[in-house]
Amino acid sequence: MQEILKKIQKDSVTIDDLEYLISTDKYNDEILSLADEIRGKYVGNEVHIRAIIEFSNYCKMDCLYCGLRAPNKNLKRYRMTPEEIYKRAQLIAQKNIKTIVLQSGEDPFYTTDILKDLIIKIKSLDIAITLSIGERDFEEYKIWKETGADRYLMRHETADEKLYNYLHPHDTFENRKLHLLKLKEIGYEIGAGCMVGLPGQGPRELAKDLMFLKELDSDMIGIGPFIPNPDTPLKNEKGGDLKTTLKIIALARILIPTANIPATTAMGSLHPFGRQMALKAGANVIMPNLTPNPYRPHYTLYPNKICLFEKDTSCIECVKGMITSLNRIIGKNYGSRVKVS
Repeated sequence: MQEILKKIQKDSVTIDDLEYLISTDKYNDEILSLADEIRGKYVGNEVHIRAIIEFSNYCKMDCLYCGLRAPNKNLKRYRMTPEEIYKRAQLIAQKNIKTIVLQSGEDPFYTTDILKDLIIKIKSLDIAITLSIGERDFEEYKIWKETGADRYLMRHETADEKLYNYLHPHDTFENRKLHLLKLKEIGYEIGAGCMVGLPGQGPRELAKDLMFLKELDSDMIGIGPFIPNPDTPLKNEKGGDLKTTLKIIALARILIPTANIPATTAMGSLHPFGRQMALKAGANVIMPNLTPNPYRPHYTLYPNKICLFEKDTSCIECVKGMITSLNRIIGKNYGSRVKVS
């Protein structure tokens, strides 16, 4: 393990090195401990809160793992109006949260101009904006960046080309990679990331994910377990486990020390203390769900998602309490990626 860590520090780690670490449980405790140490050294003890508004669950895509997939007839669909979205953004700003995540399925109903106008209004609240709305035209990315959007989250889910193309019948891995690179070129802080426990995914495929994140120099890294949805073709698959997911989060922190890494909601859905565990394994961001009722229960990427039926603002105090209980500090700035010379 020490030899591999030296190679990571020298930027010469190989996919075989990572596959070995993922395939053995021999060094799990050391990997998690080191990731937490590196997190403290490079990004400090602050945990940045990024509030999510899931403003539409319509989606034109057919991703085999996702409950929002277009063929799912069991899902009650909704779209929030721009006025509803802005009102919720105002509430988030009043709670002194400095980043908002506008997230939806791939829904072309929201045109370039609708989103442009919304970004302008939300930026007036002195808040950073992350878009998470799937693949759009390159010119739209440019317009929204010039308008004021700061970040773009577009998880790659798996960097194994064959597996990606199987899971995404209307897309290819090369196309997803092209979009991420274009977003970076335009000037966004970009977010990629993977699911852990996909069918057909083993240590080699997960090592490919880590190498891709390193190659991309991803500013944000979202990693969570695959949780099978009963309304998808993968409903009978096993799903991801906590131990492996924590290890991939930790290895991502070791490989890209200054990245922002969330303790994802899926971690909390997998285990009651999953998000706390992730925060102790290298994560430094938490993303509470601030989608208002009555829409909140209908953004069902996967089943048994936590906090769906609570008061729709209660997640803020919950995550603040979680952060302080770990002796970490609630971030007070926009949470941009730390620059290290």
